[in-house]
Amino acid sequence: MNFDKTMPWLLVIIWLSATLYHLEKYYTNRIDKLENQMIEDKLYYQAHMDSLRSVIEDLQQYQYHYNQESDDKLINAMILVESSGNDYAHCIIEDAAGALQIRRTMVRDVNRILKRRNSEKRYEFVDRWDRQKSIEMFNIYRVHYNLVTPEETARCWNGGPKGNHKPATIAYWNKVKNHLDS
Repeated sequence: MNFDKTMPWLLVIIWLSATLYHLEKYYTNRIDKLENQMIEDKLYYQAHMDSLRSVIEDLQQYQYHYNQESDDKLINAMILVESSGNDYAHCIIEDAAGALQIRRTMVRDVNRILKRRNSEKRYEFVDRWDRQKSIEMFNIYRVHYNLVTPEETARCWNGGPKGNHKPATIAYWNKVKNHLDS
């Protein structure tokens, strides 16, 4: 073997090995730094997300209390229009019962909504006579059909899910509105 001819190649191989070793160390170090930075960023953003969630929850609580007060006023106005506040009111012709004059079809619709939500809760026809359960059914209906304003809520309660588009429900809304205004 000729040492003079193989020496340059050995030097090149040693140089390449050293270069590759240093490149591997450099990129491994860079990757470690990037991974650490990603972990720090994730923790940083997670902390900010947690504080934002807290702010959002506070706002939702405020909104809930604000909406709860206006919802209570709307429900009370509708109870006055529907039954004059009588939990035992009964319209035999329509078989509407209770403070909110709930028909059997409404109970079935609310139970269908609950089933779609995978809820085990169900209402019976006799629950129409219970004011609290009637209000629960009302709220399930209202949320399911995304009824936001008092007018669309009242008109859809009176005329079904598309009641806010029916001219016949305007008179009902006006009665409810009169109770809200007084």
